[in-house]
Amino acid sequence: MELRSTHWYAGEDRNAYIHRAWMRRGLPGDAFTGRPQIAIANTASDLTPCNAHLTEVAASVRNGVYEAGGIPLELPVVSLGETNVRPTAMLWRNMAAMATEEMLRANPIDAVVLLGGCDKTIPSLLMAAASVDIPAVVVPGGPMLTGTFRGTPLGCGTDVWRLSEEVRAGTLTQEAFSRSESSMIRSRGHCNTMGTASTMGLVAEALGTVIPGVAGTPAPDSRLLEAAHGTGRLIVEMLAADRRPSTFLTKASFHNAIVALAAIGGSTNAVVHLLAIAGRLGIELGVDDFDRIGSRVPVLVDLQPAGRFLMEDLHRAGGLLAVLREVRDLLDPTALTVTGKPLVDHLDDTPIFDTEVIRPRTAPLVAEGGIAVLRGNLAPDGALIKPAAASPHLLQHRGRAMVFDSIEDFHARIDDPDLDVDADSVLVLRGCGPKGYPGMPEVSNMPLPRKLLEQGVRDMVRVCDGRMSGTAYGTVVLHVAPEAAAGGPLARVRTGDVIVLDVAARRIDVETDDLDARTPSTAGFANPRRGWERLYVDHVQQADTGADLDFLVGSSGSEVGRESH
Repeated sequence: MELRSTHWYAGEDRNAYIHRAWMRRGLPGDAFTGRPQIAIANTASDLTPCNAHLTEVAASVRNGVYEAGGIPLELPVVSLGETNVRPTAMLWRNMAAMATEEMLRANPIDAVVLLGGCDKTIPSLLMAAASVDIPAVVVPGGPMLTGTFRGTPLGCGTDVWRLSEEVRAGTLTQEAFSRSESSMIRSRGHCNTMGTASTMGLVAEALGTVIPGVAGTPAPDSRLLEAAHGTGRLIVEMLAADRRPSTFLTKASFHNAIVALAAIGGSTNAVVHLLAIAGRLGIELGVDDFDRIGSRVPVLVDLQPAGRFLMEDLHRAGGLLAVLREVRDLLDPTALTVTGKPLVDHLDDTPIFDTEVIRPRTAPLVAEGGIAVLRGNLAPDGALIKPAAASPHLLQHRGRAMVFDSIEDFHARIDDPDLDVDADSVLVLRGCGPKGYPGMPEVSNMPLPRKLLEQGVRDMVRVCDGRMSGTAYGTVVLHVAPEAAAGGPLARVRTGDVIVLDVAARRIDVETDDLDARTPSTAGFANPRRGWERLYVDHVQQADTGADLDFLVGSSGSEVGRESH
């Protein structure tokens, strides 16, 4: 096959000379004559601490590419650190995907290895690779090792939420909480709970975009560097076989990703990311597919926030492949992977080594724990709830709404001792969707009112058009679509309205006959004047389709029609 890069380097004219001469810098002359040019799209950044080690991983990929006859070219791409970026990293996911896509297309690149870890980096890289459609494979950066505080393992994210609530409840001192800070992050790598970063690494493998058996390898583990080296070799093989995303990612691939998402008790954020990736490929996927395929899949992985253990334990217990072997009958056997073989072909010798961490199918953590999709007059286009992270007694609930128009409004009033709430109230937060915030932040798992925490209450029904951290827990209805800022019914709910949640019936409703006739609230909605935020608000789609920009849906391929000189 003709290499894409030859359109830059082949020939004796002035333009080919310019391209070769400026790239030589010590490379041999044959570097540009028939040798594949392999980009290493690297999201390493000191401001994305979970990805900071990816430069070392890139060096191992580079060695593998050289060994296989390719020319490795490191390409720094937009990096998004979940803990630091304001107003929310999700605002920039589509920008990162667009920038990476354009750089892959604009440069003399034949194939790409995608290095990601923190929440939005793997989704944005896969969105980009799907749109440009050159051979691509992911190396997930991996989770950190488990830290401990006072002899107790800490789940980063999950224990932040738990410990901070204990401080607010008066059962943990501020001094002790502050001391735990240096214990929370023990090593390089992303969150060690089944948060969004862990979820997306594992789901990317189930999707077929990671070498089977690699996702979930801890970041400091030398086997990650071995896998990176092997991935460098594999990408050259993928190029020779013309194994591009469009050739192996199908509806069956997404079916398997949804089964995996349910079995690992993964983050609700995976829904919006998988929808966006499918949209780039032209694959019809909707929120109802997550309920139809995954809602009754058993949760087999006993990890925080739904369970007890952490990612290091999952890797020790057998990893994702051991989980998938237990639900093999639910997988689509036709779905291929970057190896060119079906995913199910990699499950033959994948035993469980610790049945406490990975439960056998006969003794699941939760019998039916996949993500449930709710509809009703409060969410005509759907809303999500993660039953495995919710309180069973709240999965069917009726209570009075306490409405907050923005996250600022929420923070200003939630600890007011005169706030008219009790344990049966339903906390409603709006203005947090893709358009309203903008960017759909992880604020749906609202802290509970201090006065109720002091009474021993630890969960309440919460409803929001934003997202929830994958490390969080609680009875939270989120991704409500349409969002309030897009004219959704959430904008018309009033404090005192009765909200009825029935997860078994897949319903979320407000008991009123005049909802449509009410004037919607517009308080707290974003109204940016310029820049990316303006472009985003004008073009972002709703959560039920992946919150991509309308003009980025689909693929544009890798062709560039014009020379630069």
